[in-house]
Amino acid sequence: MDRHFDYLVVGAGLFGSVFSHEMTKNGKTCIVIERRNHIAGNIYTSLKRGIHIHEYGAHIFHTSNRAIWNYMNEFAEFNHFVNSPMAVYKGEIYNLPFNMNTFSRLWGIKTPEEAQTIIRKQIEQLAIEEPRNLEEQALCLAGCDVYEKLIKGYTEKQWGRECRELPAFIIKRVPLRFTYDNNYFTDRYQGIPVGGYTAIVEKLLEGIEIRLNTEYRDFVRCQREASMRGESFISYDKVLYTGMIDEYFDFCKGNLEYRSLRFEQEDMPDIENYQGNAVINYTEREIPYTRVIEHKHFDFGKGEGTVITREYPAEWKPGDEPYYPVNDERNNGLFAEYQKMAQKEKNVLFGGRLGQYRYYDMDKVIEAALEMVKEELKKE
Repeated sequence: MDRHFDYLVVGAGLFGSVFSHEMTKNGKTCIVIERRNHIAGNIYTSLKRGIHIHEYGAHIFHTSNRAIWNYMNEFAEFNHFVNSPMAVYKGEIYNLPFNMNTFSRLWGIKTPEEAQTIIRKQIEQLAIEEPRNLEEQALCLAGCDVYEKLIKGYTEKQWGRECRELPAFIIKRVPLRFTYDNNYFTDRYQGIPVGGYTAIVEKLLEGIEIRLNTEYRDFVRCQREASMRGESFISYDKVLYTGMIDEYFDFCKGNLEYRSLRFEQEDMPDIENYQGNAVINYTEREIPYTRVIEHKHFDFGKGEGTVITREYPAEWKPGDEPYYPVNDERNNGLFAEYQKMAQKEKNVLFGGRLGQYRYYDMDKVIEAALEMVKEELKKE
């Protein structure tokens, strides 16, 4: 029997799942396809020995938007986890974000005035009038000590090139806080969902047909061929595409660039506490990974043994998992060309970080998905 849906949603990540849930709630029918073997995209969490593992890097939900916080709390209870990462530089341990605890460790000082004076003098001595690259921009914002120990190596690992070779606009500001506060985020609401993120997406997609291990082009081709053979097939009025926008158009104008990540997970059944903190960054260039995540600390030490993940930045190439868009002048111009093509594409919507080629925090993903739902329902 042929089946018809209002929407084919490509991607079972947060954007596609929120969109599918809301459209279904409003009487529309959706079928979701996902190329991976699991739902929830990069916020996917698995369970190992009572520990919720963030399989694609640390994800801490934070927002200043009360409506979005309330929305997420419909699907999960959140704990009171506060993100307070640490940084290691040549055996020295510092607090992040850069705050009075950091400055006290760097210079042995106690007051905000002392810290501000040191930073101001370092910046004045550099006498950089017009920053020509990321290094000069960071030095102008934070001085040489903070830059050399906590920014330089980490940034070069992230981008895979020297800071002098990176454009200044990448680092528009350095968050210097002159208080003894280790909370990384300034948003009012913050936490980790009790039970993990996957459980949230399961609730969002409850009652909605999902096909895993399914590529968009393969799915479209199979349905077309089934129709031509007179066999049962699936049809739909519209597509929400949350994959790479350049891939949708067969890279006809070239590849958009990304940075990628590689994760190295280590199970430690005989160790109860490996590093004493959920996230520790390694800021020197010589250490190949940027951070180590100890997952059990997201849930205040629950679970047997421990599991850590070392996170390695990587050059992206076609076929790799894209994580961070490289929003430089060349790529933004190329994306603008793809956007023009997308606007002409009949009955196809593009959403999420890959479809819209931008880095989204989770709350902004949800906001954007809800806004798209609102716009779609207005069209009726």
